[in-house]
Amino acid sequence: MEYRFAETGQPDDRKEELFAYPEVRLANKGGSTHKGFTIWLTGLSGAGKSTVSHLLEERLRAVGGRVEVLDGDVVRTWLSKGLGFTKEDRDENIRRIGFVCELLSRNGVIAIASTISPYREVREEVRARIGNFVEVFVECPIEVLAKRDVKGLYKKALAGEIAHFTGISDPYEPPLLPEVVVNSSMETPEQSVAKIWATLESLALISLCQPALTAERI
Repeated sequence: MEYRFAETGQPDDRKEELFAYPEVRLANKGGSTHKGFTIWLTGLSGAGKSTVSHLLEERLRAVGGRVEVLDGDVVRTWLSKGLGFTKEDRDENIRRIGFVCELLSRNGVIAIASTISPYREVREEVRARIGNFVEVFVECPIEVLAKRDVKGLYKKALAGEIAHFTGISDPYEPPLLPEVVVNSSMETPEQSVAKIWATLESLALISLCQPALTAERI
């Protein structure tokens, strides 16, 4: 099957419009354009956010999407270096990630944020700033997370040895109305990606190409 992204204009051959704001021409055989949007994966540490986000990135790139992944651990190393784990610092970290997602999305890029983002209010603040925002709650029970945690961080947090550990000594506020809920204790990463993909289709952010239309553009 061939997919295309939600289009915002008819492509032509003028070079000056190759990077027309806020759309970007895709380098595929259809020469189509796609809207930028943000996919925001939130959930506890070890729930599988990074695995799902990178599988989703691969699938989107395979159909011609311009994609960037903002992984929480990587962002902490560079963009948010120096921030701690107080509520204020956590919120600032999410605002910075949200700002980058906003810039990418409005310039025709698909931004995938993979971050714990424990506080609901700041997630909603980010949502309000981004036009096409798809929130994905990556759910997994703490008991399962503790069993699969090879570093033993959950065990230490439960024993009171780690402060500010989300879900144990710090709160995690699940989304109330996420666009997608996946559960890594009950489904494979591929099944989770399939759920997200179906939602992108239902929101008309991607769509199955019609053969006749594809033929006309070749």
